[in-house]
Amino acid sequence: MFVRTSTRENADGSKVSYLQLAHNEWDPAAKTSRTKVLYSFGRADQLDRAAIERLIKALTRLLGSPTAGGRGRPEPLPGLEFVESRPLGGAWLLDGLWRRLGIDTLLRRLAAGTRRDPVVERVLFALVANRALAPSSKLAATGWVAHDVHVPGLTGTDYTLSDDACYRAMDWLIKVEEKVARGVFDAVADLLNLEVDLIFFDTTSTYFETEDPDPAMWRDEHGRVLDPDGEPDREAGAEPSEESGTEGEAEGEAEGEAPPAGAAGRAGFCTHGKSTDARDDLPQVIVGMAVTRDGIPVRVWCWPGNTSDSPLIRQVRDDLRDWTLGKVIWVAEGGFTSAANRRHLAAGGSGYILGEKLRSGSAEATAALARQGRYQQVAENVRVKEVKIAEHERFVVCHNPEAADRDAAVRARLVARLEAMIPDSDRLPPTQRAELRGVISTRPGLHRFLRTTPSGLLRVDAAKVAADARLDGKYLLRTSDPHLSTEDIALGYTQLLEVERGWRDMKQVLDLRPVYHRLEDRIRAHVLPCCWPDRPDPRHHDLDPRPHPAAAPARGHLHRSRRPLPPDHPHRPRDPPPARGTRHRAPAADPAPGHRRPGSALTRHNTRA
Repeated sequence: MFVRTSTRENADGSKVSYLQLAHNEWDPAAKTSRTKVLYSFGRADQLDRAAIERLIKALTRLLGSPTAGGRGRPEPLPGLEFVESRPLGGAWLLDGLWRRLGIDTLLRRLAAGTRRDPVVERVLFALVANRALAPSSKLAATGWVAHDVHVPGLTGTDYTLSDDACYRAMDWLIKVEEKVARGVFDAVADLLNLEVDLIFFDTTSTYFETEDPDPAMWRDEHGRVLDPDGEPDREAGAEPSEESGTEGEAEGEAEGEAPPAGAAGRAGFCTHGKSTDARDDLPQVIVGMAVTRDGIPVRVWCWPGNTSDSPLIRQVRDDLRDWTLGKVIWVAEGGFTSAANRRHLAAGGSGYILGEKLRSGSAEATAALARQGRYQQVAENVRVKEVKIAEHERFVVCHNPEAADRDAAVRARLVARLEAMIPDSDRLPPTQRAELRGVISTRPGLHRFLRTTPSGLLRVDAAKVAADARLDGKYLLRTSDPHLSTEDIALGYTQLLEVERGWRDMKQVLDLRPVYHRLEDRIRAHVLPCCWPDRPDPRHHDLDPRPHPAAAPARGHLHRSRRPLPPDHPHRPRDPPPARGTRHRAPAADPAPGHRRPGSALTRHNTRA
């Protein structure tokens, strides 16, 4: 029950407010909650305050909790003193899932063979919970744990979490990264009975708000530093070679420095490269992630920021070779379609589904477009046809009508902009016309439809426009599996959206960026726990046959920071000082009277001696 105020406007424009005692009732027919008025106290300006105070006293006597003077906040029960109130729901749910997956047991077992304090498992859980509930720096996370949340095993103990403890836990985590990643995935696969027949892989980048890249160091083919104590290279801006994965070896040879054994190139970890966030001006690192068809992350990797995408999938397959996944089909985009990758992925009885760029002009793309055939509808917006090109590979042309309309609209806008830029170019002197052509060449979308006549005049290339129109909504897939149907090939490839969802969650929900670290291992250790909160979603997997009321809104609740006490509350804990660069989130609005938040609040009391 709650007290609500209703306002009525009179004919003369004046407003009158009325106070009512109401409560919400569920309407099973309409499947919604409706408000029912139990009692009306009358007009707010004519309220009988003495009668209300008598009602409060009567209810207080009934509950056995006397008030101070009949009004104000109830006094605590004898022998108890109010200490603080903290949100419980999000951390409690995460801790239950953490224990159900066996991550706590795994980390304690790995720490048992070392001289490390077993509390390192609770420290790592606190960092993961902070990333899911209130993403911030490690320094701000210590204040969050100390004041704003109840973390089982840390809150209410004599242990005080410090930023140094967080850094030590991260340093240890990166040393046992492979064992932890495999143990966590095995637990998830066993608990959810995952079918690991398709593995989707993709990469992204995350940049740093700094202008200076890291000094170049000799690295192996996996991007790991070979000689950490070696003298750093001053010229860190060389472009990476296509297959080495890092900067070419010619750089070291040009300086007269012999590369160490196993070196694939030189690169700084945080360095310039092709940014997926359109921030080529800032140093970055490359992050790769493999997920199952259910969207469950298998493992994440980090490489230097100028690493080429092409060879990475071979390293990923080698790293997962001993994971007893059985026969799997690897699914990736067109950037991983090199001949070396295809041979590597098909070895050992595995297979692949790879995208092929139709606009690349490759022999396979040209031959596939030249083959005639009838499309087969396999989904609402996907049509497919298989074409015969090679003996040991299968090729499937896919067509998306909605994407075709979108491509046609984009091309029409580009052609219209190009025509608006060159209508009077024939009257310009040759020098100014060349300058205009140079300006257009900096815009790839416009430049591909530009044609220059033998006399130097600028025209829209109608042949290129028509050729581009034939590719609207089409993409080519190639696979080594002879048993998959064309429908499975097409729909399996479209599930790459699960990786895109993972990137979106890591960057927007879990706030992967900004990264408050500069050391290479710290950056790797920062990225690794960011995929743990994105593990099973309670809405999609039945972890417990008994439904829990917090399971339905779990995902939305985990992504909000909840502060149950208002800022002016006398018992609200003092906020910790903010760390530099930490972004603050506005506190969630208080719920309407009579409603409770999805997460409960844990209140601690001390017993007087």
